[in-house]
Amino acid sequence: MSAADDDAAAALTTAPVRLTPVLGVTAAILLTISCITPASSLFIIVPELLATQGSGVVIALVLGLVVSIAVGACYAELGTRTPSSGGEYAMVTHTIGRTFGWLTFALTAALLVVIPPVIALGTADYLSSIVDLDRSITGAVVMLLATCTAVLDVRANALVTSCFLALETLTAGVVAFLGFSHSERSVSTLVHPQALTDGALSPFTLGILVSGLAIAMFVVNGFGTASYLAEEMLEPRRDVARAVFGSLFIAALVIIVPTAAVVVGAGSLEDLGVLTFPDFVESWAGPRVAAAVSVGIALAILNAVIVMVLQNGRVLYASGRDQAWPAVVNAALTKLHPRFNTPVVATLSVAIPGAVLAYLVDIESLLGVTAVMVAAVYLLLAFGALAVRRTPHAGWKMPLWPLAPVVVIVALTYALAQSAALDLGITAGVVVAALAYEVLYLRPRRDTRFLVDAREDR
Repeated sequence: MSAADDDAAAALTTAPVRLTPVLGVTAAILLTISCITPASSLFIIVPELLATQGSGVVIALVLGLVVSIAVGACYAELGTRTPSSGGEYAMVTHTIGRTFGWLTFALTAALLVVIPPVIALGTADYLSSIVDLDRSITGAVVMLLATCTAVLDVRANALVTSCFLALETLTAGVVAFLGFSHSERSVSTLVHPQALTDGALSPFTLGILVSGLAIAMFVVNGFGTASYLAEEMLEPRRDVARAVFGSLFIAALVIIVPTAAVVVGAGSLEDLGVLTFPDFVESWAGPRVAAAVSVGIALAILNAVIVMVLQNGRVLYASGRDQAWPAVVNAALTKLHPRFNTPVVATLSVAIPGAVLAYLVDIESLLGVTAVMVAAVYLLLAFGALAVRRTPHAGWKMPLWPLAPVVVIVALTYALAQSAALDLGITAGVVVAALAYEVLYLRPRRDTRFLVDAREDR
C-alpha cells in the first residue's frame, strides 16, 4: 500500500475509541503492586542476591530501592504529564521525539511478549512439593487463565488481583514471622554483613555490593504499570504519581522485611546461598507450612501474570489508537469488548503468543536480554525526564530535579556496561529493526501514522 492509499484509509478512520475512567488511587495501587508481585520477587529474585550478597542482601536491596525511587520519579512526572495507556512510548515521544518514542515502543513490545511467560513457567517449580506438573503445560495454562481474567472489566480485575495480593502478602508475612521468631543472630548482622563467595563466607566489599545492583534495582520492577492505567484513572494528573510511589514503597516493605528475617533466622549464613525460602520455612515450621507457602508463591505468579497481560494489552491498544500500523491492524487493536470495554483483540494479541512461547520455547534463556531491554527503556525515560520541563505541564513535578534522572542514567549505564555482549547485540538488533520500520513506513506517513495522543483532555 502506498503512502497516498494509506492516507486515504486513515481519513476514513473514525474517532478513536476511549477506555473508561473508573479507577481510584486505591484500585490503581493494588493493580500496580500486583504487577510488581512482591512475593514473586521475594521468592524468585532475592535468592539470587542471597547467593552472592550473603547477609549484606538487605543493604543491596536498599541501594536498589534508591535507584528504583529515582526511576519512579521519572515515571511519576512523565506519567502525569502524558496520561496515556501507551505508557513509556507516549511519555518519550512527547519529550524527546517520535523516533525515540518508537524505539521505546519496540523495546517495550518485545518485553510484553517475553516477560509474562518467563514468570508463568515458575509455577510448576513451586508446586512440585505438592503435585508433579509438566512445567511447559503449566506455564501455558497460567497464561491462558490470566488472559481470561485480563479481558474482564478493569474494576473486576482490581478485585481479583487484590484478593491474590492479600494471599501473597500473607505468605510473605508468614516468612517474616517465622524468621524473626527463630532468630539465630542479632539484627546487627544486617549492617555488619558478610558476603558469600563460592558458598563460603567472605568480606562484604563495595565491589560485591555494586555487583548486585543490576538485580537489586529490578526487584520492585513493575511500578510503571501505574502509567499504563492512566487513561482509566479518574484523576490521572494526581493519581499516577501516588500509584507509582505507593506501590513501590509497599512492595519494598513486603520484600525487604522477610528477607531480613531469613538472614536473621537462617541456621547458618552459608545456608543463604544454597537453600530456598520454602526450605527455610520447612526447617522452622515443617513441610505442611512450607507447602502452603509454595501455594502462596504460585498464586503470586498467577497474580503477576494477570496484571501483566492486562497492562500489555493496553499498550498494544494504544499503539493502534495512535495509528502505528496499517489501517486494518489499527482497527483490530482498538476494538473494545462490548460489555467490559476492554481491548480484547490487543490483549489476545500479546497473551496468546506468550502462552505458545511458554509451551514450546526455552524462553528463560532470554532473561539476560530482558534485563538489558528494561534498562534501555529506563534510560530513555530518564532522558525524557531531563527534557520534560522544556515546556510547562500540569502534572506532578519531582523534587530536586534533575537529580533523579541523572542517578538513573549513571546507575543503568554501569549496569549495561556489565551486560553480556550477546544480550547487548540482540537488543541492538531490535533497535535496528525498529528504526527500519520507522524510516520506511512511519516517517513517509508522519501526518497520518504514529500520532501519539498526549491525552491533554485528561
